[in-house]
Amino acid sequence: MNPRSTKQLIGGLQHVARAAYLLAALFPLYWVLKISLTSTKLLFKESSNLFPSRVTLEQFSSLFASTPFPTFFKNSIVISSFTAIIATILAAGCGFALSRFVFRWQGLIRGLLLTTQIFPLVLLITPLYKLFIALHLVDTPQGLILIYTVFNLPFAVFLMQGFFDGIPIELEEAALIDGCSRFQALWRVVLPLTRPGLVATLGFVFTGAWSELLFGLMLINSDTNKTVAVGLLSFVGKFGVDWGQITAAAVLSLLPVLLFFALIQKYLVTGLTAGAVKG
Repeated sequence: MNPRSTKQLIGGLQHVARAAYLLAALFPLYWVLKISLTSTKLLFKESSNLFPSRVTLEQFSSLFASTPFPTFFKNSIVISSFTAIIATILAAGCGFALSRFVFRWQGLIRGLLLTTQIFPLVLLITPLYKLFIALHLVDTPQGLILIYTVFNLPFAVFLMQGFFDGIPIELEEAALIDGCSRFQALWRVVLPLTRPGLVATLGFVFTGAWSELLFGLMLINSDTNKTVAVGLLSFVGKFGVDWGQITAAAVLSLLPVLLFFALIQKYLVTGLTAGAVKG
């Protein structure tokens, strides 16, 4: 076999492997969608069928009519959005400072940020719960926004620092020479150039807050304050699982993340590429 044929064969096998991997990764999502579009009467009768004999929105209408899922959904949107915005703003400021300035304790600050990523979150449940009781933040959206921001901030800071490192400092120096203050140079020159990085950080923090379960399960008790991740557990009963409603809820819970990443895809790819290269 000549080298060209060998190369073509290897390329064909790679495409087949990618297609097989994609099929294996997407099949569980398809199965969840299939169950959510099957009526309750046919759910167990056609459990092994690859396609439902009749497509219906019964599970979705029942989900909105007889469960508190709309409240869970609204809570997740509000909490994840506020967390993403606050964490991105703080990360931009911290990342810019770590990238542009040399100051005392700079290495210690970086070490502390890394240290927060070392400890398993399970070890922090008891002390954090006691602290939140003292602060009257248990079973409140503000408590979740605070804790999600704190635990997403270190990653967001290092992500933003990478983006700032990729921007030549000469651009800021030119702005300072033209009469801009340090803040004006940051606002008018640097931040517009880091827009892909800001969007990428916003997307990652939003996704992390949207899918988080441990702290939501620990801090939230009432249905009025539960998020989607915590609320999905309410469909698991003591003697059974409402498969139709839980799959419908799972499908709807994926839509904001899919829509969000579809809208920011251009900025996300550019941002990740820029953040990976240190200029």
